[in-house]
Amino acid sequence: MTTSFGAKRAAPGAVPGTFAVDPEAPKSKVHVMAYGPQELIDEDVGDLDRIPDLLGKYAVTWVNVDGLGDGDVIASVGKMFGIHPLAVADVVYTHQRAKVEEYGNPETKGEAGEQLFVVVRMVSLGERLDSEQVSLFLGPGFVLTFQERPGDCLDPVRERIRVSKGMIRACGADFLAYALIDAVIDGYFPVLEQYGEVLHELEQEVTESPDEELVPRIHAVKQDLRMLRRAAWPQRELVAALMREATPIINDETKLFLRDCYDHSIQIMDLVESYREQGSDLVNLHMSVVSNNMNAIMKVLTIIATIFIPLGFIAGLYGMNFDPGASPWNMPELKWYFGYPMALAIMAAASAGMLVYFRVKRWL
Repeated sequence: MTTSFGAKRAAPGAVPGTFAVDPEAPKSKVHVMAYGPQELIDEDVGDLDRIPDLLGKYAVTWVNVDGLGDGDVIASVGKMFGIHPLAVADVVYTHQRAKVEEYGNPETKGEAGEQLFVVVRMVSLGERLDSEQVSLFLGPGFVLTFQERPGDCLDPVRERIRVSKGMIRACGADFLAYALIDAVIDGYFPVLEQYGEVLHELEQEVTESPDEELVPRIHAVKQDLRMLRRAAWPQRELVAALMREATPIINDETKLFLRDCYDHSIQIMDLVESYREQGSDLVNLHMSVVSNNMNAIMKVLTIIATIFIPLGFIAGLYGMNFDPGASPWNMPELKWYFGYPMALAIMAAASAGMLVYFRVKRWL
């Protein structure tokens, strides 16, 4: 599994909320979508002072930050939206489990529940599974998201906003937050479909030509599925918490849509568990096929060795150097005119008799 970018931890004993960015992380780029039923602003932002001008002028303002390599940008955007310093630090430390937390605005000393901090794990599949942390803040009239790097599965949501498809432009920021979480969770399905195809191909290879190279490939798939489970499992609890908690920032109508999102989470977990069992079964199947092949080989070799036992006995018997002239009991067959053909005939009869016996016993 591809590892995510991660900041270096602050020094032990540092002030809570202190963070240090990873110097290898992509530089931060800010994009804004501010919209209402009839209006839309969709632009990249170079000057962060542009953001406060948009807040409050539109029904919903969505600010997305791609890349966590610029600490000043992250801190400035967090301060503009009144994000708690502890939550900002969690944005930068990108190995968080999926979770939801309530915060108040530290600038206004607001009560907890004014803002929601949500962490979800977005996955994609290249040569190996790649997991990325998406940090989402939901507040009155705004959604703020942070991603580790450019590129995501959120383009369908952006397109729905641009063309005013569905009810997204007529709803508030809580519906946008739901749509983004739902898009991230639905992004697991195409990844799981690819793993289903990989497991099917591996099953065919195991049954047709079990090669030793298949075992590392099966274990690699099992490792990715284990990572998928670790990412998907807490997201189910996250969606359940959003549905369950009585917070004024999410209205009841949006919670109805979160039910569908919860169902998708359960389906994903069912698929992950099913594929994990299939991966374990493939390991057992590979061992069984290899063992059966080895047993078949040993069976053939054993039958051949068994047939040659009486042949070796007969050949050894007539290979003893007893002189028939010294005694009539000393191998008189050596003086027979057809002694050699008779010995070969006895060997052939013994071999044929054993083969017939093996066939009757169904050992062949």
